Amino acid sequence: MKHPWQRWYKMTHPLPTAVLKGYGVYLPQKILLNADLPPALETSDEWIQQRTGIRQRHIAADSETTSTLAINAARNALENAGIAATSVDLILVATSTPDNTFPSVASKVQHGLQAYQAAAFDVQAVCAGFVYALATANSFIRSGQYKTILVIGAETFSRIVDWQDRSTCVLFGDGAGAFVLQAETTGRKGIINTHLYTNGAHTEMLYTDGGASSGDLVGKVRMNGKEVFKHAVEYMSAAAQHALDEANLTIEEIDWLIPHQANSRIIESVGKRLKIPAEKVVITVDSHANTSAASIPLAFHAAASAGKITAGQKVLLVAMGAGFTWGSAVIQL
Repeated sequence: MKHPWQRWYKMTHPLPTAVLKGYGVYLPQKILLNADLPPALETSDEWIQQRTGIRQRHIAADSETTSTLAINAARNALENAGIAATSVDLILVATSTPDNTFPSVASKVQHGLQAYQAAAFDVQAVCAGFVYALATANSFIRSGQYKTILVIGAETFSRIVDWQDRSTCVLFGDGAGAFVLQAETTGRKGIINTHLYTNGAHTEMLYTDGGASSGDLVGKVRMNGKEVFKHAVEYMSAAAQHALDEANLTIEEIDWLIPHQANSRIIESVGKRLKIPAEKVVITVDSHANTSAASIPLAFHAAASAGKITAGQKVLLVAMGAGFTWGSAVIQL
């Protein structure tokens, strides 16, 4: 039972809430259609669309890196929010494809924005990275340590796929998306809850076969597709339901489900498990492919720009990536 002074303090010092103030994206100009894939892959547009739902993907130019994609998405998000880069307290970049082993992409974003007052670091949870970064930002805002946080998901997966491996190279694309979060102590808007999970027993199911400590500077993506599919449906569905239960919400009260855009069949299976109508599920994997940590903000932007996502609605985010890592978040807009 709370002491009277505790109740008084909570009423007079409400915890700040992380409110979404703006969003932005950046996609490379080059588009690679299924029909444009190398003939040596022995695949077809029909085969890829039937199994993944993917029609095309964006590919970063030789002059572009993950940090340049991230900087462009961040600028667009700040403009959308009407907030100056000099007001940002913290920059978080979710990525598995940094320009270099170090320094962080976030440091390069800070320099690109000239937001030198902001702390900056990367978050690495692969395809679940944006949800992990969002949860980190939410915790910093709730604690009162930071007021304005830029959360970015950015990837150049085209640089680490094996373009001779049909099972993986057709799945991925490049891009970046960003949210601007700001602390507010009034109203009902903001991040309602976040949940993060990891099961390191499955690291061999989805990984790169190289890295600085392994003696190979980069490595290529390797995946056990069947196992990833099975675990993605199970984990994402459970994480989404946990978020709903904790928020005391039903799926009927959710306006949009925005899942990680890995595969249309995974997305459809998660939607069916949650019993959410297909028309309330945002799907952009057809045009973006799997952009890993960038997929959720890219999908959010696509739906918001089309006038589907509007103020006052509730959105449920869910993702799973290598590790396995997965997580969910509920946001009141």
